[in-house]
Amino acid sequence: MIRNFFKRDSWSLGIILGIVVPLIMFGLLAAIEALFSTGSADHIFRLSTRIVISVFCNLLPFRHYMVKLKFDKTGRGILLDTFIFAIIFFIFFFSE
Repeated sequence: MIRNFFKRDSWSLGIILGIVVPLIMFGLLAAIEALFSTGSADHIFRLSTRIVISVFCNLLPFRHYMVKLKFDKTGRGILLDTFIFAIIFFIFFFSE
């Protein structure tokens, strides 16, 4: 049942995956930082680095859906989220 959910070509699935994958990766990076940091002021990753790595991880499902499965709508949904995240990132971190 879950396997069939991910084997469809729809914009909504792409948008959901494009939001969920970076959130999971951001949480994993925060957990790794909390696990390996020695003090409260010790940071392994800056916030901007965590965000870029999290958004970069959208390339994995994007490539899977566009190249391997040939699901264009799902891939476009993931790409849409990636562009939106990139625009928001540049607005907030490079607006001075």
